[in-house]
Amino acid sequence: MRYRAFFLLVTAFFVTMNVLLWRAEFGARSRVGTPVPAEVVWEKVLTSPDISYLEMRHHGVKIGRAHCVASIGEELATGKTMAEEPPPEGMIKGLSGYSLDFDGNVSLEDLSRLRFSFTLKLDTNQNWQEMSLKFIVKPFSWEIRSSAEAQIVQYITEDDEEKRTRSFTFADLRNPEKLLRELGGPALPAVLATLGLPQNPARMSSRAPGLDWEARNDRLRIGNNLIRVYRLEARLFDRYRAVLFVSKVGEILRVELPDEIVMTNDALTNL
Repeated sequence: MRYRAFFLLVTAFFVTMNVLLWRAEFGARSRVGTPVPAEVVWEKVLTSPDISYLEMRHHGVKIGRAHCVASIGEELATGKTMAEEPPPEGMIKGLSGYSLDFDGNVSLEDLSRLRFSFTLKLDTNQNWQEMSLKFIVKPFSWEIRSSAEAQIVQYITEDDEEKRTRSFTFADLRNPEKLLRELGGPALPAVLATLGLPQNPARMSSRAPGLDWEARNDRLRIGNNLIRVYRLEARLFDRYRAVLFVSKVGEILRVELPDEIVMTNDALTNL
């Protein structure tokens, strides 16, 4: 159980870091529908006024819930961050960055109550600044924190007995096989094979780095109606696919992940 939760965290971390470190690779190559720059869609998500409440299902069976909250950082014209008090009269507010929080819980047969939280902070150009990803299966927790400015990644584990912290540089991430073996031990090859992931990530160096994102206008069926949405799609290892359907105001309506994991907005499930 602990190994499964650990490698779920590691897999999610490398996918996330892949996206963040290579955002410039976002593409707008679309096969169907009108192409849209991926950055435009993400801007909608990051400035969405609505909280996305999602129901999670695996092979059609409900396994948990999640919610996604976007917020905008503001600062005064002086460069100081806004306090709760209203600004002085005539003072102009300015955008200081974005924040995205994704939290939820999952109940599986061997993971009775898995809680997760993901926080991402970006600057005004949508360049990531800080990231944290945490999984909790009491009494254990696994957390990864990263800072673009410090170029440091911290891996934190905690249980009833102790709390352990290890730090790595971004240079260490260039050798993911060594890093995973150092963290995962001798059982890593068997676990990666079970998850269907490559056992030697270094062999993939000849491929274009990053996730190949596509964004386009699309339609999503809600009941008997089709509504206009944005569709974001990415592939990982040329095998796995992730699809996000986003409303025109940036609310996440549906997420399709590998192994038939589907997250659906409550606004759709209640119809």
